[in-house]
Amino acid sequence: MRIVGRDKLDEFAGAHADARPWIENWIADTEAARWRTSQDIKDRYASVSFLAGNVVMFNVKGNHYRLETVVAYNTGTIAVRWIGTHAEYSKRAN
Repeated sequence: MRIVGRDKLDEFAGAHADARPWIENWIADTEAARWRTSQDIKDRYASVSFLAGNVVMFNVKGNHYRLETVVAYNTGTIAVRWIGTHAEYSKRAN
């Protein structure tokens, strides 16, 4: 998969060093993957959530953080929309 928005991940990892190993692993896994369906993602990330519009929410580091992405399965692209704490996500959702 091709990742769009890596700068958001780099910035977040700079501010949240405890999330850096998870983010680095996710980047490596994602770039090596070719997800064709949501099940392909679920097979690798059991706690992932799927929302309308191909939005995929990853629980980062034991659900301390959330990573919101949009997957374009047909082009093999995943776009990082947002990453933040679980509390920040809850505020955004309300």
